[in-house]
Parts: sequence; structure tokens; C-alpha cells
Amino acid sequence: MKTPRPPFARRALTTLTALTAAVLISAPQAALAAPSPDVVEYVPTPADTPAERAEADREAVEEKLANTAIPPGPLSFGAQPLAAARNAAEGAAAGASCAITAESATALALAPVWPEVSAGSSLAPSPMTLSRYDNQSGLYDPAGRAGLFFNPGVGLWQMDSAGLGTNNTAGEAIDSVWVSDFVVPYIVDKYCAAINRGSTAPAARATAWADWNACAGGDCDTAYWRAMNTGIGSDPSVGRHGGAQPRTCEFRGASYDCLFVDVANAEGANWWTRPESGRSPVPAPFYVFRTGSGDGVSEVRVWLAADSGHGVDVTVTRPFGGNARTALSWTDGQGLCDTTAGRGSC
Repeated sequence: MKTPRPPFARRALTTLTALTAAVLISAPQAALAAPSPDVVEYVPTPADTPAERAEADREAVEEKLANTAIPPGPLSFGAQPLAAARNAAEGAAAGASCAITAESATALALAPVWPEVSAGSSLAPSPMTLSRYDNQSGLYDPAGRAGLFFNPGVGLWQMDSAGLGTNNTAGEAIDSVWVSDFVVPYIVDKYCAAINRGSTAPAARATAWADWNACAGGDCDTAYWRAMNTGIGSDPSVGRHGGAQPRTCEFRGASYDCLFVDVANAEGANWWTRPESGRSPVPAPFYVFRTGSGDGVSEVRVWLAADSGHGVDVTVTRPFGGNARTALSWTDGQGLCDTTAGRGSC
């Protein structure tokens, strides 16, 4: 049965200038670029058929490559996220199988972030960044309720359930410490593996960035050299979680560390929080955490009725290893208790 399409009001959007969250089949993705003066009437409806999904994938890559340029001026990064990346880079460089300094490892690892999530903004990238270009029908609430949408690309490196983010939650992708400890060694290892196979340094950098389509046009190499030559500014207003709030949640009788994600609190570049800045919906505030162990681990996102305005708590579950576009399970009437804030089904 075809998934019901959610009701959308017709509104003026950009001509699909995508950046965070381009649909990557085997890689992280990037979000739609900031609005331009040239607008067209656009109704964001789900891509239901294989042909529509294939076209959405093609458009995502094409539009993202057209919107990866980094604005002039000093590069900026959140203070806590930058410290996390540098710490991970120091460890990765010390244990690397090729010669690489901590400074170079930091620049190498952070280079994809600006083309992926800045969308031309000079502000520090937000660790909370959620993808705004996906419109596959499997990401929408089957009942078509506004604000209930599973953004698959998350965080500074746009960890996507179709690629590098298949075995982590949105909460972990947003946590700049967790995601730095995962991504930075991954990029450094790919770089060194290429060097050890005889690649030149530029070719090895390209190999290290191959998971990010935003790097295909050379913008990541530009970011790398800007970071190396002029440094990276530290913005204290952007914290470890980019405005998302760590909480403790009780769900099905068990306690979990969870993260409350409200786009209204996004720190750093927040162009992606505006409804007109993407083809996919801006989600209502939600909680996210992981459940299970071994082969039974899942990502869980919960919208409380008080946050979504729909009169019922809604839970969506994605098994680790599953692509959110085809692997989500939605359940009404199952909420959680935010024991930190004392709200929800307590």
C-alpha cells in the first residue's frame, strides 16, 4: 500500500539549493542551502516510487555540489566541538600508520564539515544540523501528521543511516565528542591507507573524503588548506551538542541516557531550521536514544504529544544496520518519561 502523503501547504521555496542531507546511497549526506532571492512554488511531497526516489537521489547530489562553496573570511567552529575534534585528531595522529601531525589530522577531518552543513553561512557549523533534502516516503509519518519526520542525516558530518551512520543514533551523531571519536580516526585511517598504497597526499585526501559528496568538487581541499594556513576560529556560543539537551528518560520500564532535540535551540548556523530552507519537513521537538544490545540494537525517536501538538505520543524505531528510508516502525500511544525535566508519561 502506498504510504499516505502528508498534507502540505503550498509555499515559496528556493529552487532546491540543497546542502545538508543530499541522499547518499552509501555515504553521509548534506542539507539544503540557505534561501536565495530566486524562488519558485514548491510543494514538498514524498518520493514514493523507485523512479521518484532515483530522481531525488540524483537531484540531491547535483544540487549539493552547486552549494558547497565556503564563504570568505576566517573559518569558525564551535569551541567544544573543535576541542573534541582536536583531541580525537591527536590520538589518531599518534597511532597513525603514516606520518601525519595532529594539526593536519584536525584539518583533514574537519574539512568536509563546512561544505556539508554550512550552506554559505559564515557561522560555526551546528552539531545539531538535521538533513533537509530527503523526501522518500518511508521517512514520513504514515498518518501524514506535520512535524513527525525522521531526518536521516544528522550532525556535523551528516551521519546517515544509509552509510556511516547506520550503527549510531541521532543523539550520538549530534554529540561532538562521540562523533569526533568515531569519524576523525576513520578519516585519518583512510588517508594513511592511501598513502601507504603509494598515493600522493592530494589523492589520499580525496580518498579520505570519498564518503562525502560535498567534497567531489574540491571544496574540502580548499577548507583543508584554509584551516592549515589561517587556522580555525573557536566560537564559545556553540556547545558540545549544539543546543540539544542531554536528559535521562524512562521508556518501557527502563532508564536511558537520551537527548532532547529542539531545532528552536540550535546553536551556530541555523538556516536549516527554517521551513523554507528545504524540501523535507522541519521536525517537531523529539527525544532520541538507543535500546537493546548485541544484534538487537535500535535507534528510538519519540515525539511527546505536548511537543508535536497531535494529542498522542508517537515513537519511531530504526534497527541498527537499517536504512531509515525503508526500515522505520511507527507506534502511536507509546511515550516516555523525561525524568530530568519531569515531563511526558511519568
